[in-house]
Order: sequence, then C-alpha cells, then structure tokens
Amino acid sequence: MQGQKYVVAFVITAAIFATAFYIANRLDARRVADIRATQEAVSIDILSLETQFDLLGSLECSTIADNPILSEELNSLAGRLSVAEENLGQGNAEVVSLKKQYSLLEIKDYLLMREISQKCPKFKPVYILYFYSNNGDCPDCGRMGDVLTYLRETYPGLRVYSFDYHLDLSALRTLVGSRKIIETKGLPAFVVNNKAPVYGFKNLQEMQVLIPELKTLATTTATQ
Repeated sequence: MQGQKYVVAFVITAAIFATAFYIANRLDARRVADIRATQEAVSIDILSLETQFDLLGSLECSTIADNPILSEELNSLAGRLSVAEENLGQGNAEVVSLKKQYSLLEIKDYLLMREISQKCPKFKPVYILYFYSNNGDCPDCGRMGDVLTYLRETYPGLRVYSFDYHLDLSALRTLVGSRKIIETKGLPAFVVNNKAPVYGFKNLQEMQVLIPELKTLATTTATQ
C-alpha cells in the first residue's frame, strides 16, 4: 500500500509538471505568433509607404507630419520582443530570427525617414540610433534603455531605434560602420541626428542637454 501511494504521488506530480510545461510552451508559441503578426503588419506599413514614395516621387509633407513613419506598432513590437527574449532566452533561434527582422524594419524606417526629410524641409525629425549589448558586458545598458524609453514616451516626435550591437546581421554591421561606432570605447553608444557617437550612460538631464531639439518637440506636442 505504501508503495502504491508513492506511485500515485509520482504520477500526480509528473502530470502537474507535464501540464505546466505544455501550458508554458503554448504561451511561448502564442507570444512568438503575436510578435510575428505585429512584425508583418509593420513590414506591410513600411512597404506601403515606400511604394507611395516611389510612385509619387515625394509624399505630401503634411501627410508625413500627420502619419509619422515610426508607427506605434514598431514600438509595441520592441516591447513584445523583449518579453519573448526574457521568456525564451536571448539565444533562442526563433527570438534571434525575430530580432534580425525587427532590426531590418528599424533600419528601413530610419532610411525612409532620412530620405523624406530631405524632400520636406519643414519636416525636422529627431532620432536616436541606440546600440546596446545583452552579453553581460554592458551594466549600464538597462538603465540607458529606461531613459530612452521615457524620452520616447514623453516626446512622441522622437524616434528611437535600438540595436543589439552583437547581432549577426550584415545590414547592422554596415550601419555600425557608417555611424563610426567603436565597441572598444564602451557600450551603450548612441547617435543623435547624425552627430558624433556618444558613449556611456547619460541620465535624463544629460540627454536633454545633448538633444536641445527636444524643446521643439515638447512645444509641438503641447500645442496639439
């Protein structure tokens, strides 16, 4: 009888663990599916804008002002991707694939923004290219990310593009080279509106000094 109790207890425990494992896997699969769906929507939006640009030669500048290139979906995707990375692990093949696609979408959006700003003189976007590391070699990257998230949420006109410096992606390596980011100078690193790279953690007050254009964004936001 005692042995049967142990067997029953073992079976119940195994069933509980199996159920928990199954539910966790289903939740992770749903997270990945949700990220992919959002990513596809963003990709279609960017492709649509690029097609319009090619067809018309230039977009109406008023249209650009009313419909910023960096959509809320792109920001939402960043948050969801972060959650997936925490739950599945940064080395997970699916997460790495999603991260590469997301980085390419960011680069595409950044290039479109620059091209359109050249054709619309009154369109003065403010953007930050942010390079971080998840390899445990950047103790300030988390804090820097929090500061940039706060700035992005406070100033809707500010565009923040975040890139994992060590991601194996040729387009990202080209961007790193063109922006002259030097890893040995330390991460985090960021570039504001094509200026020289800035290295290391900067608090909110320091960022506001580095980006005086934020005052314009704040005024524009306040009057809307």
